[in-house]
Amino acid sequence: MEVSTLPSLSRQETEGSLEMETAFSNQGFEGNDATDSSSAWSPEEHEGANVLPAHPSPHEPISKCGDLDVIFDYRPSTQKLLVTVLEAKDIPDKDRSGVSSWQVHLVLMPSKKQRGKTSVQRGPNPTFKDKVTFTKLAPEELSTYAIRFRLYSVRKLIKERMMGERFFYLSNLNQEGEMKVTLVLEPRSNLCSGGSQISLSAISHSDSASSNQSLSHGGVPELLVGLSYNATTGRLSVEMIKGSHFRNLAVNRPPDTYGKLCLLNSVGQEMSRCKTSIRRGQPNPVYRETFVFQVALFQLSDVTLMISIYNRRSIKRKEMIGWLSMGQNSSGEEEQNHWQEMKESKSQQVCRWHTLLES
Repeated sequence: MEVSTLPSLSRQETEGSLEMETAFSNQGFEGNDATDSSSAWSPEEHEGANVLPAHPSPHEPISKCGDLDVIFDYRPSTQKLLVTVLEAKDIPDKDRSGVSSWQVHLVLMPSKKQRGKTSVQRGPNPTFKDKVTFTKLAPEELSTYAIRFRLYSVRKLIKERMMGERFFYLSNLNQEGEMKVTLVLEPRSNLCSGGSQISLSAISHSDSASSNQSLSHGGVPELLVGLSYNATTGRLSVEMIKGSHFRNLAVNRPPDTYGKLCLLNSVGQEMSRCKTSIRRGQPNPVYRETFVFQVALFQLSDVTLMISIYNRRSIKRKEMIGWLSMGQNSSGEEEQNHWQEMKESKSQQVCRWHTLLES
């Protein structure tokens, strides 16, 4: 994605068309922005195919979003896997989630080319009993695949919201008949009401430390972003919360990363930009930095928020890990849904995970 930019932020400040504030100290910011002279939104191309996300460490989830009962029926002779989603239990009740209709999405990882979803069911313990078939799964290749399960809440006239997810690795399959499994869903976004904010302990879990173990997981880079908008004051708050699966493509060590945010007007001109401080040697960095942009209500549907993550290799060298956009020109359906939920949330923060695009 290429956009024309206005080089000077001071011009916009003097015109008063947009303010940018930070809700934290800027001591960690880079003093010299010369390294940002390249096209900020044209991601570098990286070689390499998708790989399977790493198995999670053997620990109990810090918090969970419910249980999902599933039956797996693998048939080696036809290389087919029949997955039956039975029911979900102990999921967020209507008082917390604001909905009572649910749907489960299934995706074969890492290719994401085979997918399916259940019917929409209502109630605190929805029963699905829907079947999804995955094909061309040779017995000797099962260890290279996983099924990602995501539970979505469904509301009328509004796109579904992802509530929790779980991976099932096909290396654990029973190849001699059916096997029933209860999957513990882990939350991937905050719930609807203000009393269900994301757990700080979950965000700052041990995987945020400088751990070489995280270098080989091969997961898709993701970013947890919090959005809120106050229509009365016109304050758009963007919180960079946490990253996941950030890789250093050049050397085998954890990357030094920072996030760059840019607000664009309806014709792609830069209105304001800002950056997080650098997180050094962390494949799963915790940022917890908030930026506030001043955007009038009538402008909210015409602006685009661009977020990119960079690996700073040296003072004058950087490489883009990935990017996403929300607003008028959203980079995907989940980003568009997140922006819409923010507009409807009445100043409450809405947090969601987003997969970073690499091209």
